[in-house]
Amino acid sequence: MEVIIPFHELNFSYARSRGPGGQNVNKTNSAAILRWNLQTTQAFSEDVKQRLLHKLAAQLTAEGDILIRSEEERDQDQNRSNCIRKLQALLKKALFVPKRRVATKPTRSSVRKRLDSKKQASEIKSNRRKINYD
Repeated sequence: MEVIIPFHELNFSYARSRGPGGQNVNKTNSAAILRWNLQTTQAFSEDVKQRLLHKLAAQLTAEGDILIRSEEERDQDQNRSNCIRKLQALLKKALFVPKRRVATKPTRSSVRKRLDSKKQASEIKSNRRKINYD
């Protein structure tokens, strides 16, 4: 499922980065902080929103926002792009629905092979025993 969120729903703020950059880090706001409200978004239907709210409950603030911070790069634009990429990956992972497993019985040949190997292992172990000639 492709995750498309309108750009006007994304709120960015910027802070001083703790990442690489030397003296530059101390004077520029290069870290990007993305705030996106899941409850008020128009990007998803109500049932999808409820599923996301349930799956991402641990990562939501009290207002229902998801906060993502990126400070890996020295450039503010690259950190903003990283935030968007992280949000898309998070939503994609939360929206993934695994396939239902169809219960099947083992085939006759697989049952026979399993029992034959167990019988063979039993014979090997029984041959290890000491023989008593009393």
